[in-house]
Amino acid sequence: QTPGNMLYLLARCVKGSVRYSRSGQFNQSPDKRRNGTNPINLSKNVNLISLLLNKKCKFSSLDYREILEMARPGDLIYMDPPYQGVSSSRDSRYCNGLDFDEFVESIRGLNSKGVDYLISYDGKRGDKEYGFELPKELRCAKILLEAGLSTQSTLLGERDITFESLYISNSLLSYVNVDNNNPRYKLDTVIKPNLFGQQTIL
Repeated sequence: QTPGNMLYLLARCVKGSVRYSRSGQFNQSPDKRRNGTNPINLSKNVNLISLLLNKKCKFSSLDYREILEMARPGDLIYMDPPYQGVSSSRDSRYCNGLDFDEFVESIRGLNSKGVDYLISYDGKRGDKEYGFELPKELRCAKILLEAGLSTQSTLLGERDITFESLYISNSLLSYVNVDNNNPRYKLDTVIKPNLFGQQTIL
């Protein structure tokens, strides 16, 4: 795959999500609404991003647990693991799912080290929720972000809204100002420790 071909696929396929079949064939549908970025603007953006990230960015192909072991206080970890709702079915969208208990244990490790994190993980469509919630004992906020009309729901002649879950580590909560009256996102559950070391649900 050449960089130019990959850019083209990202610009023109549904949701900018490149997917392949088990035989290695590209199988994502084209999105005829997406014309892509003007080549002149794209070239400018690529060069500016390159200048911004040059010598400040490192790409690795490692088990996620190895990366989390490297994290230290002051770091901010963003995780977008395979969603439980689409990684255990017959038509799995991922090569492998993620062991839920191992993932939770890794997050406990981040908490014990005082490392901040954000996690995009599962969500809900209409009244249907997908996957297990992260345990309350992790003391992180769960915010539901509106992701628009569900494609699957639309195909069934329904109009359900999809919400994706964003979990925020406890120490980051002081930076979060969520307007719970805004329909595009809402605070689901926040658990904070009070001064006496007990958990308080807000």
